[in-house]
Amino acid sequence: MTTVHVAASGPGAQFLAPNQIVPLLIGATVDEVERELVLQTLARCDGNRTRAARVLGLSVRTLRNKIRLYAASGIDVPAYQD
Repeated sequence: MTTVHVAASGPGAQFLAPNQIVPLLIGATVDEVERELVLQTLARCDGNRTRAARVLGLSVRTLRNKIRLYAASGIDVPAYQD
């Protein structure tokens, strides 16, 4: 069975099977799901936008534009960590 990572990596990270994730998504808009996927991917990539864009299949410019919109809306975006 395939598992999906839904928490930042590290001690206590959670892995859920697809049949456990779908109920969490019901009631969310596509924009909300996309935003959460982008933010979780950024967190897992330690804020590295180039790596996160590659994982998401986006250009760095597209990812940067999404991050700019999130930040303008007051959403906390994971910062780059060395």
